[in-house]
This record gives sequence, C-alpha cells and structure tokens, in this order.
Amino acid sequence: MSVVLLLAVLACAVVRPWGWPEAAVAVPAAGVLIGTGAISPEHAWAEVTRLGPVVGFLAAVLVLAQLCDDEGLFHASGTWMARTAAGRPRRLLVQVFVTASVITAVLSLDATVVLLTPVVFATAARLGARPKPHVYACTHLSNTASLLLPVSNLTNLLAFAVSGLSFARFAELMALPWLVAIGVEYVVLRRFFAADLDAGAQAPLAADPPELPAFALVTVAGTLAGFVLTSALGIEPVWAALAGALVLAARALVRRRTSPGAIVRAAAVPFLAFVLALGIVVRAVVDNGLAAALAGLVPGGTGLPALLGIAALAAVLANVINNLPAVLVLLPLTAPAGSGAVLAVLLGVNIGPNLTYAGSLATLLWRRILHEHDTAVELREFTRLGLLVVPPALGLGVVALWVSLHVIGG
Repeated sequence: MSVVLLLAVLACAVVRPWGWPEAAVAVPAAGVLIGTGAISPEHAWAEVTRLGPVVGFLAAVLVLAQLCDDEGLFHASGTWMARTAAGRPRRLLVQVFVTASVITAVLSLDATVVLLTPVVFATAARLGARPKPHVYACTHLSNTASLLLPVSNLTNLLAFAVSGLSFARFAELMALPWLVAIGVEYVVLRRFFAADLDAGAQAPLAADPPELPAFALVTVAGTLAGFVLTSALGIEPVWAALAGALVLAARALVRRRTSPGAIVRAAAVPFLAFVLALGIVVRAVVDNGLAAALAGLVPGGTGLPALLGIAALAAVLANVINNLPAVLVLLPLTAPAGSGAVLAVLLGVNIGPNLTYAGSLATLLWRRILHEHDTAVELREFTRLGLLVVPPALGLGVVALWVSLHVIGG
C-alpha cells in the first residue's frame, strides 16, 4: 500500500489532474498511511520534525527569489545578456550558462526555471535567435548547477542536514564537481544544437542599460554571508534566509511593489505541504521494506568505485521515482559512510534527472513554461540529449568529487 500510494502521489505531481496542486493527493495519502498503521504517528511526526527547518528554508528562499524579480534583477539579467551577446547565438548561450548557473546556485533551481526561463525566451526573441538551445540550458542547469551550495536545491538542503559539513566546506567540496558538470553540459549542448546556434540573429537596438538592482544584490550577498555565519555558529540557516526575505519584503511593501498576499503566494504553501506529506509517504515505504531492499545495493566505503556506484544508483532511482523521494530514501543508507557518500548521492539526484522528464519536478515545471510559449518539447530529443550529457557529466563529476575529498578532506 505504501508503494502504491507513493506512485499515485508522484503520478499526480507529474500530471496534476484538473490543475490540482501536488499536495491534493500527497496529504490525503500521508493521512491514509498513518490511519492504517503503515507508518506510526511517532515516525510520521519525526519525519515532519526533520523536514520542518528545510521546508521553512525553502519558503524563505522562494520568497527571496520572487522579491528579487520584483526588484528587476531578472529583467536586468535579460538586458545584460542581449547587450553582451551582440547578436551572436553562441555568445548568448555562454551568457545563459553563466546567468543560469549563478542564479541556480544562489537563489535555487526554482528561480532559474520559473523566473529566468521566460526572460531567456524574451531575450532570444529580441535577438531573433532560435530559443531552443538557450531554454534547454535553463532546464539542464536548474538541475546540474544546483550542486554548489546547500541552498541551491531542496535535495541539497536535505543532504546538508545529515552531512555534518559546514556551509563553507560543503561549497568547497562541491565547487570542482559543479564546474566540471557545467563544463560537460556546455560542450555537449553547444555541439548538439550547432545548427540552431549557427542560425542568424541580430544585435539589439541601442538602449539605455537597465538600472542595476543594487539593493537586491546587496541583500542577496548579505544573506549568503548569513548562511556562512549561521553555519559556523551552529544556527539553522533558515534564519539567515528569513532575514533576507524580510528585508526585501519590507522594502517592496513600503514601495507598493508587492502585497502580503503576493508574498504568501510566493512561498508556495501547497508545495511545502506536498514536501512534508511526501516525506511521510517515503518514510512509510522505507519502513516497510525499501531500506532493506536497497541496503544491499548501496556500495560501502568512499573510494572512487564506491562513489561512482552510489551516484549511479541515485541517478537511476531519481529517474524511477523522482529525485526528491530518491534522496529521502538514500540519505539514511549512505550517511553512516560519511559526507563523501552523501555528496555522491547529490551528484546522482541532481545530474541524473536531466535524463527523463520525470526525474525532477523542476523539469516538469519547465515543460509547462515552454508550452505557454508555444514551444514543443519532443521526448525523443530530450532523452537523446540526456543520454549524451548525463553519463559523462555524472562520471566526471564523481571523479572531481573524489579529488576534492582527497585534497580538501570530507
């Protein structure tokens, strides 16, 4: 029953029948599992308690990203890309890679998918360039470029909580895998979309550069510094994220650029409820045999072969049951081996989802945005690109992680 309900929850999250939010099925499913004894109330509450700080952090980061958009940060990014691309699609691809990688790392992958992708569409249209290479870069980098910081992805937040690493040490260890994986993505996408990139484009009409949203940039920088400080002091990073969101929210409310209702909507409360309910459902599956079944498949140790095996298992599981349930299942099994094994799981669940639509919720959301812009996404093309990107990016990323662990120490 636990497995059936998990599959139902994931299917409804993918399809969203009648436009229902993800929580519409997840919350009742969690209630059924508790009510029937498939998971004890104590284990369910323990899972909610464990995920509570992570969910609070996610809400704060989502609000922060939306308020940065209200301040004009993403509009300024689009104008910068158009001006510096100078009518060259290949140069625009470089600008998209830089922008998407930074935004994903600092403001989370949701900001790249929801806020940057429409800007990239508009920028490509402004230059008369074919949008496909650039919008594909957005979805791939929303997954791959989320490796750098604990705040870049919900999966990172979950792993960070059990890794035993400080914020700074996490970033140090993941910096080289992050750069390597992004480099592989760029080489493959540039070659895969060579015909689109060779098509013509035009330089944008001369225009005054947009006003730099200095206040938003300073607030984001201060928030990042707060993450490092709170980690060093042993304080939950949610407080630093909340402080940054409150600063921008206060300014936006005073200037009437937003409303309390808009701020609440930006926090995506139904999605937060989905995350908590999904955690309970996954815990029920783990308690009822999945942990025992996977325990024999998880390689022991943190040598290079073991890290490769862990990352591959995580990537496969992410494409079967989605990356969020995959990380919830694998973290308890790999945490005893140390931070290296935990980070290998992250490589698998963050790079692996670029192989299939169902690998991550971010990819599914990206597809909806493309449909809104009347751009078709072919399953065959998406999968073929994924087959070219994921194996080398994951393999070389794990090698880079192994090097980082030996040079820096886990």
